[in-house]
Amino acid sequence: MKKSRILAIALLFSVVGTTQAHSPGEDARVYFKNLKDGDTITSPFTVEFGIEGYGIVPAGTKDKRRHTAGHHHLLVDHPGNPALDEPIPHNNNCLHFDQGETRAELKLPPGKHTLQLLLGDETHEPTDPPLFSPKITVTVK
Repeated sequence: MKKSRILAIALLFSVVGTTQAHSPGEDARVYFKNLKDGDTITSPFTVEFGIEGYGIVPAGTKDKRRHTAGHHHLLVDHPGNPALDEPIPHNNNCLHFDQGETRAELKLPPGKHTLQLLLGDETHEPTDPPLFSPKITVTVK
């Protein structure tokens, strides 16, 4: 009786540990701390990244923290949705914050721009499930 109970508990912990690796919980979220949809701003401007329910580590982190944390990517005027089963590209629409930065100084031309955060793992792949912020539109004057 004791042996089977211990085995069941060990199995439960192994399943829970496996399903949580690289998987933010239901309450995890990324968001903009200092900007909201519809803001009018002057360029250059600072954008602050927020996260709750998951951690931030630099890209390439090899230790066990990589299973419960990621790093920010900022999608700027992104045309559609990035592929969620491959690394987030490095280009003008996908800005990487590889050192675990939680803020950035941006310079955008006048006009309307969309901004959205996407959390990536140590190899720049989106977490599973993907952790996106709501997409916001800002106007640069």
